[in-house]
Amino acid sequence: MKLTRQSSYAIRTLIYCAVNEPELSRIADIAKAHAISELFLFKLIKPLVENGLLQTVRGRHGGIKLGRPATDITLLDTIRLTEENFAMAECFEGGDISCPLVDSCDVNSALREALGAFFEVLESKTIADLANKRRSLRERLGLKYEDMEPALIAMN
Repeated sequence: MKLTRQSSYAIRTLIYCAVNEPELSRIADIAKAHAISELFLFKLIKPLVENGLLQTVRGRHGGIKLGRPATDITLLDTIRLTEENFAMAECFEGGDISCPLVDSCDVNSALREALGAFFEVLESKTIADLANKRRSLRERLGLKYEDMEPALIAMN
């Protein structure tokens, strides 16, 4: 199974915002850090905002920030918003299925079990887990330390 670019960039955007807290994050800065277009990023954040994972702040000094604590946003929350379906095989999709074994297929059962395990892992990992190395992430994303509180610098 391969996740879409949309999922990858949504996760990266949430991590960026978590690492940049308490500051607001600018779309232009996130796009530059991840080498993606601002237009693509605007489209990407819309469902994240609509579902409370991100908040927008309008105005001259506006931007985006996490809509709830990073510890409360799981990878599964994000991926459910950005992936269209999780069909691992044709028989997961329903509809006209030509396989005569669809109702008693061991492959179908194994794939469903694997998908369940995949969801469990995604549910167990939060944006906070992924952003726990603030210092190295801030450096990689081109963020400054001057704006960080001394307590946050000490945490790193």
